[in-house]
Amino acid sequence: MTRRVKGLAAAAVAAVIVLGATASWAQRTSSRTYQSQSYSGNVRYDGRFTFVRMSYPYSGRGDTPWAHDYPVGEANFLKILTTLSNVNAHTDASSIMSFSDPELFKFPVAYLVEPGYWYMAESEVVALRAYLQKGGFLIVDDFPNRSRGNIDSWGNFEVQMGRVFPEGKWVELDPTHPLFHSFYDINSFDTMPPAYNLGGRPMFMALFEDNNPKKRMLVVANYQNDLSEYWEASDTGYFIVDYRNEAFKYGINQFIYGITH
Repeated sequence: MTRRVKGLAAAAVAAVIVLGATASWAQRTSSRTYQSQSYSGNVRYDGRFTFVRMSYPYSGRGDTPWAHDYPVGEANFLKILTTLSNVNAHTDASSIMSFSDPELFKFPVAYLVEPGYWYMAESEVVALRAYLQKGGFLIVDDFPNRSRGNIDSWGNFEVQMGRVFPEGKWVELDPTHPLFHSFYDINSFDTMPPAYNLGGRPMFMALFEDNNPKKRMLVVANYQNDLSEYWEASDTGYFIVDYRNEAFKYGINQFIYGITH
């Protein structure tokens, strides 16, 4: 993909587009029901890149975990992505899907957050396996080592992904991997925005086709990391500009890697 870098200007970083909600996506239920939870107002496929956020059942207290930083996080990110690259994307809308939605196969990148609460029905396990094997790419973000209620986030995530690829082995990435050079050259993780009480140093964990790091990456997990927190707050002044800029850089690299691989 030809680069068309225009510079990471503070004005661009601060841009905000609030995505409209035209249907009720956060209805609460008294118990988990493992069925399609795709958003009725999803973007209709037209060839342009669409930010696809994955949903899962949740009946606990507080905010719906899979919706953390929605919709401002992706709105700000899409504005920066299209400003700094030649990715032709929808910037005024995004989609919410379940893994069992056949429409997911039309979109190259899926985005999942708070995997400590994530659970899939068997039909979703089968669908996610097929999606990744056929070229899809999953980005996992907002990933503390322990979620609310002292849930072992990595343990739950590993169990769910183990249902998808029972023989899958996770590999910790270093800055030499092509993902960190898909748009920006990130030669050191010293620039990584510090995590806010997520448990330890940020790590990038990956799952590869045939467990071979030389083959296509299927999933990247931003463990003990939360890029979208910085995207969401980019217009607030809550974090210093350098942290916000770096979070956008890491995110752009991940999405462009997924789009081009």
